[in-house]
Amino acid sequence: MRLTPKANIVKVSWFLPSFLSVFLLGSNVQAVAKFQEISSVQPSTAPTVDDKSLFADVVPLHSPMKVLEPQIKALMARYSFLKTGMFFLDLDTGNYLDVGGDRIFPAASTIKLPILIAFFQDLDAGKVTLNEKLTMRRDLVTNGSGTMQYERVGKKYTALETVTKMVTISDNTATNMIIDRLGGAARLNQRFRSWGLKDTVIRRLLADLRGTNTTSSQDMARTLALLVNNKLVSPQSREQALDILYHTVTNTLLPAGLGKGAVIANKTGDIGFLIGDAGFITMPNGKRYLAAIFVRRPYKDSRGRDFIRQVSQLVYNYLNQPNPVATVDSPNSATR
Repeated sequence: MRLTPKANIVKVSWFLPSFLSVFLLGSNVQAVAKFQEISSVQPSTAPTVDDKSLFADVVPLHSPMKVLEPQIKALMARYSFLKTGMFFLDLDTGNYLDVGGDRIFPAASTIKLPILIAFFQDLDAGKVTLNEKLTMRRDLVTNGSGTMQYERVGKKYTALETVTKMVTISDNTATNMIIDRLGGAARLNQRFRSWGLKDTVIRRLLADLRGTNTTSSQDMARTLALLVNNKLVSPQSREQALDILYHTVTNTLLPAGLGKGAVIANKTGDIGFLIGDAGFITMPNGKRYLAAIFVRRPYKDSRGRDFIRQVSQLVYNYLNQPNPVATVDSPNSATR
């Protein structure tokens, strides 16, 4: 079966299992293009040595995107009632934009991104299988986003279908089932720390409407950097994980600021007073970059969404220049 591509993006060249494709198409989720090969480096555990010249110990940092700073600051002044944090990284040049990237925010559903990667780590290790059946227990059923909460308790789903629902439609019950299957929050938190994530912590099962689970833009970007550079999972699992992220239904945040033909693998989060998005973007010109942004806002204020869209557009347009100039300043400086 051929997946229906998003408008104006390159053809999908890797297919999900047929039953997953049926599930996605049945949910009216438009398929997206397979990303270009990132690296031929074989998978390994994330390095523990902190080299300040590297981001996530894998991407050489070059210069901050100081040229963008006046535009970003002007936008922040216009939306002064928002509390924001963002981190963008050009994977090809190492140029970056760090505006409060280390600020800690409620993770909302972006916490599902590292959980997804942990699932595929266990798949590589033979600890889980895609076709094993997971039971929807009463203690794991929750409200908020997703449709599984409306199904009967005791219903069984394959692990692949569960982890896919966790991301594509951000199903909270599916997330709790995956957390449980991977050994619980404490074990996942320990794994996140081993990846070098400093701010990403699961403190309670979903739906975490109070925002007790936390992360930061830098942590989200770090997770993606490790993923696309084959540092956490095998190349096959990396492709599967990214293909699931390509099918994220919500497209009103980072994707809304991208130009025609861009492809994004991303995970969003929304708990009313907090929205966030983290993604890996491939532009039509082949440039690849990471983006992560969080915004605290008045409850459900749509201007928070507008702010993320405009930041995304500013960065995209900047990187879409033939030869974007980052800065003439010290490469170690960063915007806060």
